[in-house]
Amino acid sequence: MAVGTMDLTTDVAASARGRTNWLGVAGILALAAAQLFVVVTSPPDRDMGHLQKIMYVHVPAAWNAFLAYFVVAIASLRYLWKGRQTDDLLAASAAEVGALLTGLTLALGMIWGRPTWGVWWTWDPRLTSTAVLFFIFIAYLLLRAFVDDPERRAQWSAVVGLLGALNVPIVYMSVRWWRTLHQIQSSPSTVDPAYAWGLRANAIAVLVMLIFCIRHRYESARLERGADDLVDRAALAAGRGREVTDG
Repeated sequence: MAVGTMDLTTDVAASARGRTNWLGVAGILALAAAQLFVVVTSPPDRDMGHLQKIMYVHVPAAWNAFLAYFVVAIASLRYLWKGRQTDDLLAASAAEVGALLTGLTLALGMIWGRPTWGVWWTWDPRLTSTAVLFFIFIAYLLLRAFVDDPERRAQWSAVVGLLGALNVPIVYMSVRWWRTLHQIQSSPSTVDPAYAWGLRANAIAVLVMLIFCIRHRYESARLERGADDLVDRAALAAGRGREVTDG
């Protein structure tokens, strides 16, 4: 029974990888092409020089992290409404990717801040609210790792995920609501035209990678959950078989 379960899980896993590999390849190629485009076409900034090119990853990473948390919020609401396991797994998958992108956003911001502001870190409202967002979703992932009961884990995670997603508009608007060292939100309409297309290209490339990573992690989570269910059923069937034999 255990061997059959392992074979089935392996076959399903191979099929799932085949469905998502093409998207991952497309995302990597798009990201490489976008980076090559900005290296070739983007002039050094008047004040920051080539350090400005951090924007092409820093800003798209932040945008796509917000999209990931939007997925977390919608999937969490759907789980609390309908109690479907698939919504819980989708929320968890998006939370993992969102936390990764938020960590990348913070790291790149610190690299940019050291030569620009003279410090690696300052308790600026934008930086602080982004760090709070990051640690909320780290706590979300830790919660999922340490709560064994699937239903309780899903319910608690949905609540934390919704609370974390509510912090996204605070992060976004922090540069307008409070006095801050951080510049206002960057977008193709607020940057010099020489940088706009590079920003758009990288945003699209990171979006493709976001979709790939969430989909890949979601399919992996479904396989893991399915394998656990099969093992539980096999153990239950074996236990019943022993009861019948003993009886």
